Amino acid sequence: MNKLTDKPGIIDMAVGKSEFPCPPALTELASKYIRLGYNNFAPMEGIPELRSEIATRTKTLYGYAYNPETEINITAGHIQTVTTAISSVVKEDDEVIVFEPAFESYVPAILINGGRPKFVSLKLPDFHIDWEELRKMISSKTRMIIVNSPHNPTGAVLSDEDMVQLQRITNGTNIVILSDEIFESFVYDNKKHQSVARYEKLAKRSFIVSSFGPAYNVNGWGIACCLAPENLMRDFRNVHQFQVFNANTPLQYALAEFISNDESYLEVSEIYQGKRNYFKRLMVGSPFGIEPTQGSYFQLLNYSDLSNEKDTDFALRLLNEYGLATIPLSAFFHEKTKLRMVRLCFAKTNETLEKASEILKSVKAVTLVENPVR
Repeated sequence: MNKLTDKPGIIDMAVGKSEFPCPPALTELASKYIRLGYNNFAPMEGIPELRSEIATRTKTLYGYAYNPETEINITAGHIQTVTTAISSVVKEDDEVIVFEPAFESYVPAILINGGRPKFVSLKLPDFHIDWEELRKMISSKTRMIIVNSPHNPTGAVLSDEDMVQLQRITNGTNIVILSDEIFESFVYDNKKHQSVARYEKLAKRSFIVSSFGPAYNVNGWGIACCLAPENLMRDFRNVHQFQVFNANTPLQYALAEFISNDESYLEVSEIYQGKRNYFKRLMVGSPFGIEPTQGSYFQLLNYSDLSNEKDTDFALRLLNEYGLATIPLSAFFHEKTKLRMVRLCFAKTNETLEKASEILKSVKAVTLVENPVR
């Protein structure tokens, strides 16, 4: 889909590309540190100033105190962080619980380390976890459980009760949790982001993956971070030093100075909830089913009342006939799915959202004859 959206005139709502600018002050700081010559390798664990700011923010938001020297590492982006965390603990024949639909980098990282993904389906209509089903999947070989909240691609958000259940299931085991929290600033309808850092017992067995990209519109900077207790972070760094070693040096300094005085991330949820609500209003009267996303800047559209096409075919028809790029939900499953849904990104200007909604309202119904008699 990325390649196909390069054509002129395509409205790209497929990938998580924001149409909003980086904060001007952050842009100036990035330029400043490049001009000042901060262009050599940063320490393998990241510059101390940025790690310290992350520790302070995490303690303020979630109450758990991470040691910036031994429990926080700056990384070269979200996917690298996920891959390194998995590689640091998952060995041959270890089992890893993956909730589907799932972000696409989880399973490849498990497989390249010889691990075995065990899939648990999130339950409709709100893509919640069936904890009893999860309990039945746990075995002596279970090494890791991957949770992702706010969830990509569904926008589901874990509750306090979910975290309590996760804590109960993992008590008395050696199971490690990988908590993907890169959309932690994007939670709607007065809900709270339930970081594992709110729960001491969970924090002591967890990797947290976070990123500055979504909140500050700098995904292309490729800077993220990992937080973990010292024993897990030691294993993480043993892998990290031979994978990438260094994350972008001047941009680390820019982020450290910027976030020391910034509270704009506290407004992100309100801004994007407004975007979500505006798009939903624009779609009133359309044939698509919309269950408002609870987090992230992704929204699922259900086209069951419009077509019985496979989601891959439907997404290609949207692109080729209407000039609108989306992602079929089946891209986030390891096997075929009959769910008729596509994902779109609403981190867009009102003009783009208006154009997209007009296109979606104009999509013609198509009913395919299944297993026709020849």
